Amino acid sequence: MSVLYDRIGLNYADLRRPDPRIAAPIHAALGDSQTVLNIGAGTGSYEPQDRAVIAVEPSSEMIAQRRHPAAQLIQASAEDIPLPDDHVDAAMGVLTLHHWSDQARGLAEVRRVARGPIVLLTFDPSFTNHWLLDYFPDNESLDAAQFPPMDQYATWLGPVEIQTIPIPHDCTDGFLYAYWRRPHAYLDPRLRAASSTFHRIPGIEVGAARLQSDLDDGTWTARNGHLLDQETMDCGYRLVIAR
Repeated sequence: MSVLYDRIGLNYADLRRPDPRIAAPIHAALGDSQTVLNIGAGTGSYEPQDRAVIAVEPSSEMIAQRRHPAAQLIQASAEDIPLPDDHVDAAMGVLTLHHWSDQARGLAEVRRVARGPIVLLTFDPSFTNHWLLDYFPDNESLDAAQFPPMDQYATWLGPVEIQTIPIPHDCTDGFLYAYWRRPHAYLDPRLRAASSTFHRIPGIEVGAARLQSDLDDGTWTARNGHLLDQETMDCGYRLVIAR
């Protein structure tokens, strides 16, 4: 089993701290579930602390960085969950599906194990309204290749509700588009390292140099200065809820 985060997950827990404004709709969608499967659990971000959580994560590096204990911790993949049918009230997954080797099989496994809602924070690959693509255009094709189109979830899970998750300008979780109002952050290799995307696209330093130049001469502000007055932005992140 090839586990990407065994190679790139260093300092992940420090750079990817859960944002409570993103956690709130995730936890609300779990309803009154008392037992929750967190699939692709990573370091445990966004796990509710008031419920029994079973964390499933393939990467030993991510498991080593967990800050909160889980009721049960299993090193396994989404495609083969070693749990009985209908074992938990609900399931959640946060920005994980794009790393699965077989998304259809993985979600079938999650549906088998969870008798209640499945709550997935993901990204809409059709969303391309982000200035970051001006500097790292390969992100667009990479997103399209690894994130399912939004209408695919209903095919896999039946009827779903899809919520837009606005990203606050001071988001504490350092995922790809979190720094939409803090462009200088994308010049920091350490912060870029917290996003798997930057480990997969070519020309990072070229794009970073262009961004640095545009920030220095005011081009970025001329194009995107209106963002500096916004508190939140739709960056393409979506919450998929299957009841």
